[in-house]
Amino acid sequence: MGSAINPGEGAERVLVIKLSALGDFVMALGAMRAIREQHPKAKLTLLTTPPYEKLAKATGLFQTIETDGRPDGLKATRELIRRIRTARYDIIYDLHTSGRTANYFKALNLPFFNTPLWSGHAEGAAFFHDNPCRGDMHSIDRLGDQLERAGIRRQDIQGSWPPMPDMSFVRRYLGDKPSLTPEFFTIKGPYGLFIPGASAHREAKRWPVERYAELAGIIADRGVTPVIIGSKAESELAREICRAEPRCHNIVSRTDLFQIVTLAEKALFAVGNDTGPMHMAALSGCPGVALFATSESDPEKACPRGANIIVCKAETLDQLGVGDVWQAVQMLGVMPEQATGRKT
Repeated sequence: MGSAINPGEGAERVLVIKLSALGDFVMALGAMRAIREQHPKAKLTLLTTPPYEKLAKATGLFQTIETDGRPDGLKATRELIRRIRTARYDIIYDLHTSGRTANYFKALNLPFFNTPLWSGHAEGAAFFHDNPCRGDMHSIDRLGDQLERAGIRRQDIQGSWPPMPDMSFVRRYLGDKPSLTPEFFTIKGPYGLFIPGASAHREAKRWPVERYAELAGIIADRGVTPVIIGSKAESELAREICRAEPRCHNIVSRTDLFQIVTLAEKALFAVGNDTGPMHMAALSGCPGVALFATSESDPEKACPRGANIIVCKAETLDQLGVGDVWQAVQMLGVMPEQATGRKT
């Protein structure tokens, strides 16, 4: 950490940078809360991208949310840097730590300008996160370690360390609106969430749809409705599953991020690939089975946290059988007694 000192309660203006993606963004919410606790009197600004504006606003952590974190073109980038420099932030926390955000630091670190205190993985930063193991750490652990390097002491932060995200802010922000209930989506009785999507450019992270359909049949046979959620990009996946197993309830593209949280709160369980909504479900307290292709991502660094989560993994997801996943669902211990087929 060198000679730099975190301004703590004395900070007046603080910037947090977190651009995407959904899973990474929600896993950073605990770190964002710790930053707010470290600087309770500061005007806290978030630099992000448009998909996360509403979610960030709902947290209540930020006075200002700027969504041009990925400016289009050189002119817009220069304007962003000019705006950051003019704001004269006491400290900037780069929770995104990409080549792009490191370039923002370099642009601010020009001769004849006062460089703000910077926490991140940019060479020359006042709080340079130089842990050689950072690339092998889970996102939540890595962010906690970064904050410690920036002078945020674990004993000064409420709750556990590293700071865990907490999705309860959704209820505080929106209350008990009818649109947040299962009934709004005509879901009746016990249900489990199926999350068959993944990044559009990472199809190998998707468990085959025919296996989701087979698992859905097993679940439905036991009196539990498989409810499929996801974005518009997963529409065809959901239709394929429903064609094979019509007892599925397809609400793909109908939920916003807040409804994912509230549906997860009341679901018996979730089964899903390594994707943002699966992280949101786990952080909402929903038990789940997370499916990982180890050729694509390491569950030790990326598995969902926050609830009872069982990881089913294989080098490629086509090697992962339905029986393995069904066994994991049973191990969660959440299926109704009458739905498991056990004698009572």
